[in-house]
Amino acid sequence: MINTAVKAARRAAAVINRATFDLERVIVTEKNHNDFVTDVDRAAEEAIIDVLSKAYPDHGFLCEESGASANVNDDTENVWIIDPLDGTTNFMHGFPQYAVSIALQTKGVITQAVIYDPSRNDLFTATKGAGAYLNEKRIRVGKLDRIANALIATGYKTGNPAALTEYLKMYGIMAERCQGVRRAGSAALDLAYVACGRLDGFYEKNLNPWDIAAGSLLVSEAGGIVAEFNGESDYLHKGHIIAGSPKVFGQMVGLLAEFA
Repeated sequence: MINTAVKAARRAAAVINRATFDLERVIVTEKNHNDFVTDVDRAAEEAIIDVLSKAYPDHGFLCEESGASANVNDDTENVWIIDPLDGTTNFMHGFPQYAVSIALQTKGVITQAVIYDPSRNDLFTATKGAGAYLNEKRIRVGKLDRIANALIATGYKTGNPAALTEYLKMYGIMAERCQGVRRAGSAALDLAYVACGRLDGFYEKNLNPWDIAAGSLLVSEAGGIVAEFNGESDYLHKGHIIAGSPKVFGQMVGLLAEFA
């Protein structure tokens, strides 16, 4: 299954890479305030579904652009959770921080994950119980034990004044206590970077399952911890997530407990 998911991700990346040669021709639609979708997102998603549905015709799909397939319900055993282009705004501007994200949920548990960065040709993969990999090399989360030395990532979806106030308060708390906070615009890559030690932690609220499904498995299989702000495990559906190496994670939860 992981090989098929990689094939699907590379097919989507080919669509994305072709579009980067002439971004002015990309057709952009604003779904909500500062929430964009392009014809490239849709074409990449179609490419992924085409590969996966041919291999697994009985599987369901939960996708950012097309939503849930008709066969997705409480009894669906296998559901692919897909974000064909995480970081659409970055892509539109030619800012090379975006990725294809594909995860397989089996009986409610994420069991396979692929995040592919077409700009850098970085392929992150994970299978539950079998570890996490970057370009076929085993990866582990960082070893820092103090958040004061940590590089932390975060994100924010615009359009909600109350959420912005909360975000800025959280940012202030974290910025005062760690070495740096980054908001690069792709939750999938932020989580992948935590998994391989490029970042030490990540936090964000109000995300969708396709933003974090693949990345959460990468982090946990790389030895990190992923949870809601209150430490519980229902982050995939609640959309509020903290991820990090074990000791940094624990300190992040303590600092952000009031926002649970």
